[in-house]
Amino acid sequence: MEATLPKPSLVVAPTARRAETIAYWVVTALFCLQMGFTAYAQLRLPQVADAFAHLGFPDYFRVQLSWAKLLGVGLLLAPVPARLKEWAYAGFAITLVSAIVAHVSVGDGPDAWGWAVGTGVLWALSYFFWRRLPKA
Repeated sequence: MEATLPKPSLVVAPTARRAETIAYWVVTALFCLQMGFTAYAQLRLPQVADAFAHLGFPDYFRVQLSWAKLLGVGLLLAPVPARLKEWAYAGFAITLVSAIVAHVSVGDGPDAWGWAVGTGVLWALSYFFWRRLPKA
């Protein structure tokens, strides 16, 4: 009778993988929503354009960064080769660190750079779970 019972390790592994996959998609969706919203805000909201000017960036950089964010969101959500996703994650990491440095360097407080830190936590969780997904 003992031979017919499933081994716990065989039952736990698929459940853990499934939980990690769900966690990946939840965190990645939240991260992509945040990045997509910031891209939209950078393109459409005048107060965000003023914030870029406050940081000392030229107007064309704001537009370029917005489109790069939208491209990166598309790469994270689409079934593309792992190398492209890796580049998207790298680009987002550079963007988030640069945002924190820019805000701190002009003397902005946590109300300005806190969003970048929070988004960075979502980025780190998304990247962590993506690296743990089984490779096809």
